[in-house]
Amino acid sequence: MKNITNDSFLKAAKGEQTNHVPVWYMRQAGRSQPQYRELKEKYSLFEITHQPELCAYVTRLPVEMYDVDAAILYKDIMTPLPALGIDVEIVSGVGPVIDNPIRSKEDVEKLGELSPEEDISYILETIKLLTDEQLSVPLIGFGGAPFTLASYMIEGGPSKNYHKTKALMYSEPETWALLMDKLADMTIVYLKAQINAGASAVQLFDSWVGALSRQDYRTYIKPHMEKIFYGFKNEKAPIIMHGVGASHLALEWNDLPLDVIGLDWRLPIREARNLGITKAVQGNLDPALLISSWEMIEERARDIIDQGIEKPGFIFNLGHGVFPDVKPETLKKLTAFIHEYSAMKMKQSQ
Repeated sequence: MKNITNDSFLKAAKGEQTNHVPVWYMRQAGRSQPQYRELKEKYSLFEITHQPELCAYVTRLPVEMYDVDAAILYKDIMTPLPALGIDVEIVSGVGPVIDNPIRSKEDVEKLGELSPEEDISYILETIKLLTDEQLSVPLIGFGGAPFTLASYMIEGGPSKNYHKTKALMYSEPETWALLMDKLADMTIVYLKAQINAGASAVQLFDSWVGALSRQDYRTYIKPHMEKIFYGFKNEKAPIIMHGVGASHLALEWNDLPLDVIGLDWRLPIREARNLGITKAVQGNLDPALLISSWEMIEERARDIIDQGIEKPGFIFNLGHGVFPDVKPETLKKLTAFIHEYSAMKMKQSQ
């Protein structure tokens, strides 16, 4: 916290009033940046994350390029899995591919535990480098939530239907509970290590949990999420929850002891609050709009800001991550618009 001169993101995450709407973008580090693409010609994702100086550079690049109000650590949700004994590789154009998928209770019982200082010392070093020396905005750490991690571990890679994952969940509830419990324990250790190293906030990505019904979420997932969030009771760092296509679970998240609910574009912010969302809200521009006309981007962004500032506790973001076709100039222009327009509207309402 010692070098932070712009704390608008942290204030909004805690539901406090700010002078402008803070903004950051999921997957803002990498992907669409030419400097990053040059690096990717020489190094893989895992190779970049294992070099703290290089990883810190990729992490802080969007802050310098776009003037966003927070940085998010450059890494992948798969980062801690090798420590558990999962053989994972990020395959270009495919995503995470796992050579030893979970198929039985024995496979779950064999999973190891994460020891941050030994297993991910390079991540902690990157965080310290950024927060001690390089950033003037908060750094967001993150992890994958148990269901999303489990979906990769069971399917062996990305899936469109999660049939194997759900089959294990329904047919072997004991095995499923054991797997969720192990992943919940790992998540607590992993996120706490990032906070202790200097991260000001953490985001939990449950990217694919929207594949479940509310009933199944309550039965098979929510108890383990409660365990995770209650594990952070004494931490001051705000915790953000985000999923894609999971609007039907927003009220379930609102029950949990977390600080910010990330919404995708399917659920308007005003509607979410009218449904009963009382937490701070983050979202929710459809990233596909970023390759449309500026007029359309501005119109949609204005509407999102107008809804967001109706109550304190709003962070502008995308409903999903930046993708490679997005031009860096577009994100820079959008950030400036969000800051200027929201500051003007907030001043008018005082």
